[in-house]
Amino acid sequence: MKATARQWAPRGRDAYPFALLIVAALALFIIAPLNGAVVGTFNVYNILQVVADYGLVVLALGLTMIVKEYDISTAGIYAVGGVVAVTVGQDSPLLGLAAAIGVGLIAGLVQGGAVAGFAMSSVPVTLGGYITLIGLARVVSNDKVVPYENFDVGARLNAPILEVFSLRSLIVLAAFVIVALLMRQTTLGMELRAVGGDRRGARIAGVRVNMVLLGTLVASGVLSSLGGGLAAYGLSTANPNLGLTPLIFATIAVLLGGVSLSGGRGSAWGMLAGLAAYATVRETLAILGTADWMTNVVTGILLLAVTIATAPDLIRMLVTARSRRRSARGGVTPATQQVPA
Repeated sequence: MKATARQWAPRGRDAYPFALLIVAALALFIIAPLNGAVVGTFNVYNILQVVADYGLVVLALGLTMIVKEYDISTAGIYAVGGVVAVTVGQDSPLLGLAAAIGVGLIAGLVQGGAVAGFAMSSVPVTLGGYITLIGLARVVSNDKVVPYENFDVGARLNAPILEVFSLRSLIVLAAFVIVALLMRQTTLGMELRAVGGDRRGARIAGVRVNMVLLGTLVASGVLSSLGGGLAAYGLSTANPNLGLTPLIFATIAVLLGGVSLSGGRGSAWGMLAGLAAYATVRETLAILGTADWMTNVVTGILLLAVTIATAPDLIRMLVTARSRRRSARGGVTPATQQVPA
């Protein structure tokens, strides 16, 4: 049992998202009450609803970043998924979600096929995908916000469970748990990190790099479209043009969750912790009545601080500088050290 606990415990840089989540939670339950705000289970419910809104996009984007790609189209798939789900699912919510997932699956197959089959960068491919999908969402919706008249579905999805959860948030949390288990208990996690860390070395080691890339972008499309459909049902409306808001939110949460832009590092648990921490910070600032510009400033400073603290090159540089100072105090510098003949 102890060995299992040690195996699952985060270490080193992997622990940063969880430390950040603890700090954010302390700020919520200590700083907010000091300023006269009342904090309770409703605030935790709000935080988990934000997780429900953007969690699947965070998971989608995080998986692509682990393999050293960046799926810009997640924002477009999220939007078109919501529009398709609301349009098709007026009478049958499950049929609407199935249709949304189908669109995400096709988008992932097309973009993943281009990235894997033609060795193309995901950035221009998914940028084109984003523009195309936003256009598709506007065509399907007739360039208008689409209402979802089956209000009972939204009510059931958002109804409090144990005061802090909702059906939507539990679905999203379950998705994180499933991906975390797959990455931990199968070769999936190792293959994703291998492809992101050293693609050539991964091929030599026998990893089917193209299949991993294709599968990752397909998973990204499916998760993003499902997230958009659930969010549209929860809001009882679908907006065909959300801009880059889902992508920006997801990028911040993923980086706070310890996923590296250089690829090869990250976990589903870390992404969930980063997402929860970011949602908690936003909830704290909302309780304090902070202006929008201040929220942006605090978020930017937080992101910059975490990025600097977890930067591997910076850490190596600091360690090297510290070693040189110690050597200098001992009378020998690395530059003057010589191996005896």
